[in-house]
Amino acid sequence: QAQLVESGGGLVQSGGSLRLSCAASGPTFQGMFDNYRMGWFRQAPGKEREIVAAVSRNNDQRYYADFVQGRFTISRRNRENMVYLQMHDLKPDDTAVYYCGASHSYSASDFNQMAAYTYWGQGTQVSVSA
Repeated sequence: QAQLVESGGGLVQSGGSLRLSCAASGPTFQGMFDNYRMGWFRQAPGKEREIVAAVSRNNDQRYYADFVQGRFTISRRNRENMVYLQMHDLKPDDTAVYYCGASHSYSASDFNQMAAYTYWGQGTQVSVSA
């Protein structure tokens, strides 16, 4: 059984910051967390889920969606089975439910493809007021 649990969401004013955390647990990840690429995704009301950022197994490659524009940083701590998304300069358009995802794929072409992520958390709400 694989479990991803997000935390750290909340309500902030425009320009504020939040740090999201994702804890991986269960036999799937225990001792093998570094076998998985990790990503953060978000889904705003009435919109499709989209990728925000992704990080490689050993933390040496990162992908960011264009809308991030240098405001967010994804990182991971493999020994602790944790992945983070530090967000600065938040905007009302960043309001969404943020999800953590895990991918076992080794293909370079789907590093940032949501379809490659097969394990998901329940999400944490981020709300940014104007």
